[in-house]
Amino acid sequence: MTIQEEDIPGHDAVIGVRELALGAAGASALRAAARIGVAEALGSRPRTAADLAGELGVDPEVLGRVLRALEQYGVFARTPEGYVHTPSSRLLREDDPRSLKFYVQWVTEPWTWELWPHLDAATRAGRGGFDERYGADFFTHLHRTWPESATVFDRAQTELSRLAADAVADALDLRGVGTLADVAGGRGYTLATLLERNPQLHGTLLDLPPVVAEADGRLRDGGPLASRARLVGGDCLEEIPVEADVYLFKNILEWADEKSVAAVRNAARAGRGDSRFLVITNLIDGSPEIRFTTGTDLLFLLNSDGRKHTKETITKVVRDAGLRVVGMRPVNSYLHLLEAAP
Repeated sequence: MTIQEEDIPGHDAVIGVRELALGAAGASALRAAARIGVAEALGSRPRTAADLAGELGVDPEVLGRVLRALEQYGVFARTPEGYVHTPSSRLLREDDPRSLKFYVQWVTEPWTWELWPHLDAATRAGRGGFDERYGADFFTHLHRTWPESATVFDRAQTELSRLAADAVADALDLRGVGTLADVAGGRGYTLATLLERNPQLHGTLLDLPPVVAEADGRLRDGGPLASRARLVGGDCLEEIPVEADVYLFKNILEWADEKSVAAVRNAARAGRGDSRFLVITNLIDGSPEIRFTTGTDLLFLLNSDGRKHTKETITKVVRDAGLRVVGMRPVNSYLHLLEAAP
């Protein structure tokens, strides 16, 4: 009697560990498809790998191998007539309303492949050690050495904001609020959504000068929200030169804890005794996307000694900044809102 390999106890575990160890292959194939533009080229009708390769100017045999690998994850599907879209592959289209094209590129940028092999050293040391390795903090090094990657980051943040903006606007009761500062708010997609939903509201977008220079067109001169929007270039870790009724930190307090505390403390110094401080973040505790959250947590460790928070750690950040926690509640299936006050 011949024993089949799949009948051996523990075989499923062997398969799982082998596939996990090669997880970078799937990420790399996803990045290649996004950067080459396969999803845009595919369109609504089936196309062969050779047909796509001719349009995209790439090697047809290798493109077929990339598509075959992605097919195993449900990204693209193969029919007798050629490859077709799946719900997952459509997210690689820049024009999809739920696009993740630039997020995929951001978390697979060349610097990420440099950092992952240092996770064992970070585990021993208790910190990522990026500053010592590169001679500068992550975002300084990013803008100095990888400016194209910094642009990808800004576009990825806009994608993530677009996915959550309506839920955030639904969750925030801004009745009676006159001014809101979106701290490190990227290009301001969330702020623009809040201004559209709250006609009485005036908003300030604070982020690094190169970021606010590329702010959402609705906020800039000539835009429909420009009269109620102010764009301020600055570093919230140094100072928040804005007095507001509400300070919003959305998916930002994920640096090293001392930096997150500094940012909240700077907002507390800028605010008044009746100012409110809102932190929106996706917590590890009970996350329905636990692989995404824990994976991001490790990447943040390596690039900035940062973290994805638990309820306990984000509460500690706020309290260490001199504020008291007023409440915490879900925004949607994966985001939570913490409210604090002086």
